[in-house]
Amino acid sequence: MMTEDKSKLLRSLTIDRSASEAGRSSRRWLPISAGVVACVIVAFAVLAASGFRMQDRPNETASQPAAQPQTPQPQQQQQQAAAGGREAGNLAASGYVVARRKATVAAEITGKVVEIFIDEGMTVADGQIVARLDSVLAEKDYELAQSRAEAADAAIAAITADLQDATRIMSRVQTLSQKNFATEADLTKAQARVGVLAAQLRQVQAQFETAKIDAKRSASVLDKHKIRAPFAGVVIDRSAQPGEMISPMSVGGFTRTGICTIVDMDSIEIEVDVNEAFIGRVAAGGAVNAVLDAYPDWTIPASVIAIVPTANREKATVKVRIRFEQKDPRILPDMAVKVNFVRDTKAGGAAAAKTTAAN
Repeated sequence: MMTEDKSKLLRSLTIDRSASEAGRSSRRWLPISAGVVACVIVAFAVLAASGFRMQDRPNETASQPAAQPQTPQPQQQQQQAAAGGREAGNLAASGYVVARRKATVAAEITGKVVEIFIDEGMTVADGQIVARLDSVLAEKDYELAQSRAEAADAAIAAITADLQDATRIMSRVQTLSQKNFATEADLTKAQARVGVLAAQLRQVQAQFETAKIDAKRSASVLDKHKIRAPFAGVVIDRSAQPGEMISPMSVGGFTRTGICTIVDMDSIEIEVDVNEAFIGRVAAGGAVNAVLDAYPDWTIPASVIAIVPTANREKATVKVRIRFEQKDPRILPDMAVKVNFVRDTKAGGAAAAKTTAAN
């Protein structure tokens, strides 16, 4: 019994190391677990808060009024207006080079072409003869009219001489009649002859004037057989050839209506179609930069001549006329061209400065 009591007593005094180590390990991991849990809770809270803000941000943005653009100070606007003179606008258009003076030269009468004195590329002066028609019949008509005028002039001279003689006779008869040496019948006869010759003289004079007018008309018709250039320019097309028939109107068959086409190079300009939605940005006299498709690296200064006061209903465009500030022989009619309208920022800057000062 005593042995068992001593055994129990010894066991009761023995230290249980496994239990103490388990307690120590549990106490060691307890702060770490608490920290991990706290971190998870904080992370969850942060995520929840950020999600809440992201959900509420559209409402906040919608509820807040749009930020108004800051209006530049008048001093800054004046500096910008003074520094930036002109800047290229983004309004561009395309069109073609056209000539305001372009004519197809034709004859005013029907005839056969005898000679042509021009060719493509030649420069002609105002009134220069470019072709000649067969004028044989016209020359004969002119000679006949001149002959009639000369005959009427000769008749006037003859009748004038007879009238002068008849007038002297009538004067002598009147003198003799007063002295009773001539009868009344002789005086009446002399007076009648003077009256008849005077009437014949007026008739011949009228015929002479008619003959002169006819001669002038025949001369004009003869001159129309010489076709002249209506203005100075360059021949860009030669239509007729010697031996062909030409007429001022189309009569069918092989009859032509023109000799050549002449263009006045000093009258070339640009015509472009601008969308009617942007026509308000174009003004007469405004600066334009033109670039020909044939010379893409060459920028030609130009300016707006006028805005044609009509719109194209089908294309919804308005035609704008533009002049070249520099003339160059490389610029030819019917060339394709692109233009860029230049905006004047000085006027806009001054207007903005005035508006800001008024506000």
